[in-house]
Amino acid sequence: MTHASVFRGSHKCTTMRSNSRPCGQTTPLASRCYSHAKVETDEEFDARWVTYFSKPDIDAWELKKGMNTLIGYDLVPEPKILDSALRACRRLNDLASAIRILEAVKDKSGPHKDIYPYLIQELQPTLIELGISTPEDLGMDKL
Repeated sequence: MTHASVFRGSHKCTTMRSNSRPCGQTTPLASRCYSHAKVETDEEFDARWVTYFSKPDIDAWELKKGMNTLIGYDLVPEPKILDSALRACRRLNDLASAIRILEAVKDKSGPHKDIYPYLIQELQPTLIELGISTPEDLGMDKL
């Protein structure tokens, strides 16, 4: 069985073909077009999430749903997104979620030991303003 992939614009089309017939022709077995949607830029992605967490009427369920979705992506969120999420936690008086966000970001940083300290450095003014301690400040990294 042979496999042909074609990349066109912002979508990927794949066609699976069977072995050649005795007459030399091939028969397509399946064809898929994965996406026809516009590709979102990094700036648009960041703006979408900042706007999501900046909603004045965000509730605890929406906050947790948004963070679960965001953490599920193959990326570490930008400081401005995290700033917006931490401010949403403060509006909801949800310190536990704020600390959980910082723990999740540390976990997402994985083996890249320079990412988490950078994020904490960038978020430090917000953490001080909102009165949020890092997991390290609370000794949770030693448990």
